[in-house]
Amino acid sequence: MCEISKYWRCISLRSVGVVVEYNPLHNGHVFHLTSSKNSTNADVVIAVMSGQFLQRGEPAVVPKHVRTKLALQAGADLVIELPYSYSTQHASIFAKGAISILDSLKCDYVCFGSEEGKIETFYELIKQKKQLTSSINTSIRTFLDEGLSYPAAYSTALQKNLDSSKLDVSLPNNILGIHYLEAIEHFDSRMEGRTIQRIAANYHDEETNHHSIASATAIRKILKGDNQSISDFVPSFTKDSIEDYINEYGVLHSWNEYLPFLKYKLMTSTKEELEEIYEAVEGLERRVLHSVLNCLNFEELMTSIKTKRYTWTRIQRLLTHILTNTSKKEMSAILEKDRVPYIRLLGMSSMGKTYLNSKKKLIELPIYTTINQQNQKELSTDLKATHTYASMLSLHNQQKLIKTEYSLYPIIYDENSNQFSRS
Repeated sequence: MCEISKYWRCISLRSVGVVVEYNPLHNGHVFHLTSSKNSTNADVVIAVMSGQFLQRGEPAVVPKHVRTKLALQAGADLVIELPYSYSTQHASIFAKGAISILDSLKCDYVCFGSEEGKIETFYELIKQKKQLTSSINTSIRTFLDEGLSYPAAYSTALQKNLDSSKLDVSLPNNILGIHYLEAIEHFDSRMEGRTIQRIAANYHDEETNHHSIASATAIRKILKGDNQSISDFVPSFTKDSIEDYINEYGVLHSWNEYLPFLKYKLMTSTKEELEEIYEAVEGLERRVLHSVLNCLNFEELMTSIKTKRYTWTRIQRLLTHILTNTSKKEMSAILEKDRVPYIRLLGMSSMGKTYLNSKKKLIELPIYTTINQQNQKELSTDLKATHTYASMLSLHNQQKLIKTEYSLYPIIYDENSNQFSRS
């Protein structure tokens, strides 16, 4: 191929973005990733991936460097971190953070999994939603006053005011899809939305139902000690990576391992200090403090705190912010910028590197590949999240995991040899 042909090939690379957590990466994720690429005829897949703590307010079972490698092996070409300040948020902020990153990277499409499976249905509902914003907001306030949680109030308000017979707005991936498309409009992005229908397993399914595709929830249940193998539900490289992590670090990450640290934080903090924690509202932090004294495990703690008004997820996010000592002031200073102000590159394939090189004059944000004195303050919340995430390990393993934050990224993947290296 002549140099001119190579040049035009590079600048015309088509890209599709996916927003992921991979907790852990399973066969359904591979289906979504492959289908996203095929349905858009994309040359490059950009995965925006949550870091050490996730949208439902829980630690990832394995850290982000392991999940970055899994994403690259599954076919992603660029893996970009969704910062803690966005990854541990309710759906609208989570979606805005992810879409802002993809928009900054000049991505052509975003493709999300949904229970619906038809993008036209989403656009129709969003158009109708814009016309009835006032009525929907009034309904949300009414349902909140009746004691519903915000997600339930939002979903119920949509069902009441919109023709939701075509799109079930009570289902989590459908709701998240609405927020992705609204974020695209918010940023006036040139991206197009696409969706892939979830198959075989729903988001919260805890049973495997003998399919080759199971939910991440069901797989994590197996990992917690169910007498069943995950081999049928994940690629072999996922199973191998999880086993390697257990052999190296001795444990998988779950809330129970962090419970002693959470108790210590709660019992040594003043009422005023807890009130300054992000998402501590209406005395919820006092309810947490009262409950933590009598619980023997994390499940007991959550059951004692949960109310009709506060979902399991909302409470877990508050506990995550308590654990990481993330204040309202700290979070507000970050979120007032409207979009993520930098790109944290975790990993890339050779095609991903080609894509970045072809777009570098168009990408206005800094791309961070290392942590240094210039960007350490901007990345401080994510660094704090990694330190917190490592806290339940032995001292030696804490140091080893924290070191990955400073010395490992970006992870380079050679698709032909299936080998990883550092740039």
